[in-house]
Amino acid sequence: MRGSDTFTESLFSIKKLDDFVPATHPLRAIRAMVNDALVELEDLFAGMYEDASKGGRPSIAPQKLLRAMLLQVLYSVRSERLLMEQVQYNLLFRWFIGLSMEDSVWVPTVFSKNRQRLIEHDAVVAFFNQVLAQAQRRNWLSKEHFSVDGTLIQAWASHKSFVPKDGDGGGSGGSDFRGHPRSNDTHESGSPRFQCNK
Repeated sequence: MRGSDTFTESLFSIKKLDDFVPATHPLRAIRAMVNDALVELEDLFAGMYEDASKGGRPSIAPQKLLRAMLLQVLYSVRSERLLMEQVQYNLLFRWFIGLSMEDSVWVPTVFSKNRQRLIEHDAVVAFFNQVLAQAQRRNWLSKEHFSVDGTLIQAWASHKSFVPKDGDGGGSGGSDFRGHPRSNDTHESGSPRFQCNK
């Protein structure tokens, strides 16, 4: 029997955000490490903000800001605006940051201003150092040297910028770095495959 294409929402839901994140998702382990590191930074956070008794508008929790910044790096989100857009509808991002489904998402400019405070107080550096210290305690770090295969990295340099190894930079006008003339020919002229019938 063919199912009907209908959409109905229940008035109440008993599911939690945690239910939507797979038990084996790598962000679960990362979030546990992040939360441990953030507990160690509590004194730093307390010194960054005015006491609640003095009043003022509450800002974004620094723990949530740091988790959001980490997501931006891990998922290569290009801007705060795109990050906030992702947080609006991405349940995984909401769960990692610590926002509920009902919480409103921050305006990108508000996020940027609050993030700047963390950077000015070196909270980002302290956060990184705390995570690094955790990895050190668990013997996850190594001092071994590693190499990268350069053939797997896409070159951004222009072929015209190459110079011969002997240091002679002359002859760059119409020749390549080996001294051969440059050409845009990629096929034999007159080849039937590239002829155009008018």
